[in-house]
Amino acid sequence: MTQPAIYSRVIGTGSYLPPRRVSNQQLAEELAARQVETSDEWIVARTGIKARYFAPPDMTTSDLAVEAARKALDMAGVDAQAVDLIILATSTPDFVFPSTACLVQSKLGITNGCAAFDVQAVCSGFVYALATADNFIRSGAYRNVLVIGAETFSRILDFNDRTTCVLFGDGAGAVLLSASSEPGVLSTALHADGRYADILCVPGNVHGGAIQGNAFLYMDGQAVFKLAVGVLEKVALEALDKAGLEASQIDWLIPHQANIRIMLSTARKLHLPTEKMIVTVDEHGNTSAASIPLALDVAVRDGRIQRGQRVMLEGVGGGFTWGAALLRM
Repeated sequence: MTQPAIYSRVIGTGSYLPPRRVSNQQLAEELAARQVETSDEWIVARTGIKARYFAPPDMTTSDLAVEAARKALDMAGVDAQAVDLIILATSTPDFVFPSTACLVQSKLGITNGCAAFDVQAVCSGFVYALATADNFIRSGAYRNVLVIGAETFSRILDFNDRTTCVLFGDGAGAVLLSASSEPGVLSTALHADGRYADILCVPGNVHGGAIQGNAFLYMDGQAVFKLAVGVLEKVALEALDKAGLEASQIDWLIPHQANIRIMLSTARKLHLPTEKMIVTVDEHGNTSAASIPLALDVAVRDGRIQRGQRVMLEGVGGGFTWGAALLRM
């Protein structure tokens, strides 16, 4: 007898931002004390960012992730003990090891021995984690997977470099992906090209009890912009092709919230009106692996994204990595 197909579906979303909102004006004043010149006008014109959130020193990536996860579980109406896998995307883990996912498991009080691990694909991390969770569920291995993107990027910023320190913020977003008889994740597509590792990186490591190399984020902005615009269009079209759909059938586009110019260019290339694009970069800045689930949760909770609608998620980040996931909510 043929077994019914197993699919995965998002049944809950959640997000969390640390308490301190830093406007461009506030950041410009703080940077001025370092003789670093910037302004609200300069940042908005180049990025579309107006503010970002920074975590206090005693707040970790796992702390942010736990709050987002709790909200996703609450929306889904699922007890934490029913979670049988946690996949957490981050480039700013609490420690070298154990994984931040294991710390989240402990802080959520999950004692069922569920599997937990981190994914490192920088700003594409959430899409990578979602695709991994989808395949685990489709295989029948797991039923309820917490997929989280969480970052404290403020810890790896060089506040003497105005080209990068104005871009990033901290935050977390999560979804509960569960087994379903109806397709929810319609398609995914993942790619990487390590030849571009040096255009966006943190080229340092721990060696002999000290940091070897540079522990701050480095980015070649022009190179990243050029590469991002090209691959985001292609990977979105690839995901659509796998699902047998056209771009016109997308209800909402949620690109990685890095730079409004990259986001607008992607929408134009897909011939999508900007009204169909979810934008949170203005308030959140670039929160790396957290940016897509943060934006998804905002749009679900304010009522824009409705059940049954098709949502395209896509991200691009250091590695170089990129990916897309097409969802039916």
